[in-house]
Amino acid sequence: MKTFTVTYRVKFELSTHPEYVWNEHGECFNLKTGRRIRQTSKNGMIGYCMKGKFRSLKSLKPLLRKPKNPEYPF
Repeated sequence: MKTFTVTYRVKFELSTHPEYVWNEHGECFNLKTGRRIRQTSKNGMIGYCMKGKFRSLKSLKPLLRKPKNPEYPF
């Protein structure tokens, strides 16, 4: 069995839900589940389904912030 690891650098996170992050390629991830969140379209608006609710890019943009400094175990 062969395995490989992919590492992404976090560029933005949501201020209300810091488990949702965006990498430098603009992909959204949920850090709790480790899954990539697909960008979807609903009623002509583009956005993401987060916690079972659709959120448009327009509503998410003001909530984005740079991530805090990571805590190192040493």
